[in-house]
Formats: sequence, structure tokens, C-alpha cells
Amino acid sequence: MSGLSDASREALAQAELVTGPARHLALVPDLRCERLTWPVPFTDGIAPLLAQRGRRVVLLASGDPFWFGAGSVIARELEPWEWTACPAPSTFGLAASRLGWPIEDTLCLGLHAAPLARLRPHLAPGRRALVLVRDGKAVGELCRYLDERGFGASAVTVLEALGGPRERVREATAATLAFDDIVHPVALGIVFAGDGVVLPAAAGRPDDWFEHDGQITKRPVRALTLSALAPRPGETLWDIGTGSGSIAIEWLLAHPTTQAIGFEANAERAARARANAAALGVDRLRVIEGMAPAVLADQPSPQAVFIGGGLSAELLQALADRLAPGTRLVANAVTLESETLLAQWHAERGGSLLRIDLAQAAPLGSRRGWQASYPIVQWSVTL
Repeated sequence: MSGLSDASREALAQAELVTGPARHLALVPDLRCERLTWPVPFTDGIAPLLAQRGRRVVLLASGDPFWFGAGSVIARELEPWEWTACPAPSTFGLAASRLGWPIEDTLCLGLHAAPLARLRPHLAPGRRALVLVRDGKAVGELCRYLDERGFGASAVTVLEALGGPRERVREATAATLAFDDIVHPVALGIVFAGDGVVLPAAAGRPDDWFEHDGQITKRPVRALTLSALAPRPGETLWDIGTGSGSIAIEWLLAHPTTQAIGFEANAERAARARANAAALGVDRLRVIEGMAPAVLADQPSPQAVFIGGGLSAELLQALADRLAPGTRLVANAVTLESETLLAQWHAERGGSLLRIDLAQAAPLGSRRGWQASYPIVQWSVTL
């Protein structure tokens, strides 16, 4: 108990019950109160904990429990006056101090139960990351993930049991790492390197980042559409007729706190949108199958709406009736009929009506000429 803070020592001295993982309980062998080993998975221990209401209970957790830890999960189940926290140095802080990295300029991710693809937007040579993973097997999986994407040259430092008697630090590259005795808890310090493709940071990513069947808002139009939607931190987007999911995915890539719901009537496209989101590290995209406007019922209200498919007078009216004042609405039209509809609504509701004409250079015999795309009419308005 020599490494505990005074507050932690006092809490343990007064405890009627101490619970936590077996490895945590082993670090405080001289407890005189009841012990309860926390089960796996973690959520299975919440109900037994809540059943102890009225007793002095101490839950042991690593480091700072409110930074990719158990703190927020427990706190939301209790009243504010029922708990107090005694944080210790976080694993991220300990890892940064071992490596000499400025933590404010280092990506910090907890991937215990999250997909490795959350790394994808951050893979760029020279960038550094501190990543918490589940166990030694997960270390190997992460290194294979990097190697398969062209970042096998990344320097990987494996940091085990930081701050405890079993602490160990070893180095390798993602392509060569072959340690078979890595023990939980483990963190990785990674300096990305290699010739893998880097995901651009600006809206309007190349179309080949998205699997699609032709139903995709093309790159230049997508950039203009995202500009009109104007994502802001913490906001939610409705992407109606999401298709490949490209608009919703780029909305999510704009900021880690944004949320998006895609609506898609075609089950195959809905599955493809989910897969695209997962591959690009924004698995928080929700895709709901069904026809708008009926499928929109009972969904959380958005701050922005994009209509990429299924545009109709019925849908526009349903949105006008449902959406709160201040909601931003952007609709793209390619047919004469849908253009006429947007022109009518623009005349009645205002906003901006933009015609987008694009052409790309293409072979024309032995020379080149301009190959025009269908013009797009875009209506954007704040309701």
C-alpha cells in the first residue's frame, strides 16, 4: 500500500468491502474487510456493486478512472453524493513519462473493447500514439493491422504493468514484433512510419476510400455539401438516403464528438455504409433501414439534415413540420423534377440555391476534352 495516496489509504481503512480485479486485490494483501473479485466482463460487476448500497465500498481501478477507465461507467449509476474518486497517475501519464513524449501532442486511445480501425484516421508518418489494449493477443492484432496498411515500419514500445512491481518496457516494430509473453495490463507507444496511404484531413476525401455501387455523392460535390452542412462539435446529422455513407462518415471525421444517423431503404447499401464507417474508424455511425419519412419517427433530433436520396415534397414537408428552428437542411437534386421541387421550396423558405456544373478532362480520340457530369442543384437553408 506504499504507493497509495493518503485519501486512498483512508478509504481502504474505513471500507466494509473492497472490490476490484484479482490483480488489484493482490496489491493490497493486508485488508481486514470483506473482498469481492470483480467479474469479467466488467459490466457484470455493476449490479452486485449497486446491491451494496448503504455500505462503505471501495472499488479498485488503475490510474485515473475517468480517462478511458471505469469511473464514468460507475458514476452514471450512482447519485453524486454516493461516490468519491481518488485518482492516481494515468497509464497515459506513466507511459509518456517513460518515453519522454509531450502528452498534449500525443494521440491517446483506449482500445480495450473498441475496434482497431479507430486508429485509421490517425495513421500518418511521424505521428505518435499511446494506446491501451486488452492483452498480449491484442498487441499482435494491432501490429498486424498496421503492417497490413503499410505502416509495418512503425516503432512500437510495449509497456506492461506500469507503476507496479511487474513493470516491463520493450521495443520492436509493428512488422517484427514477436513477443509471446506480454501480460495485461499493457499500453503501446507507437511512432507511425511506413509508406501506407494517409487519410486526408479535409472534407471531400477521394471516392476510392468508400466502397459503393455508384450511389455515392462524388468528391467535389461532397466537399461542397459538407461545407454547407457545416459540422460543429457535439452535433448530430441525419443522412437521408445514406447510400455508401460517405456524407455521414465525413461528418463524423470532422470532429470526435459529432454523431450521425444514416437512413437507407436498401439493406445491401445500409450494410456497405456500416462497413465503410468501421473501416475508416468512425464505427459510431448508426445506419437505420427504412423509407423516409416514416423511418425518421422517434429518432433523436438532429442539428443538420442531408437529403441525398428519396427527395420528395412529402419528405420536405415532414422535415419542416418535425425539425426544430435553427436546424440546417441541405438537399441535392439531379433530376429536372427534383430541381423544380427545390426551386419551389427555395422561393418559399429562402436559403441558398446553388447549381454545380462539373467536368473532367477525358480522352477524346488522340486528344483530350471535357466530359461533363450531370449538374447538381443544391438547396441549403436554416429552418
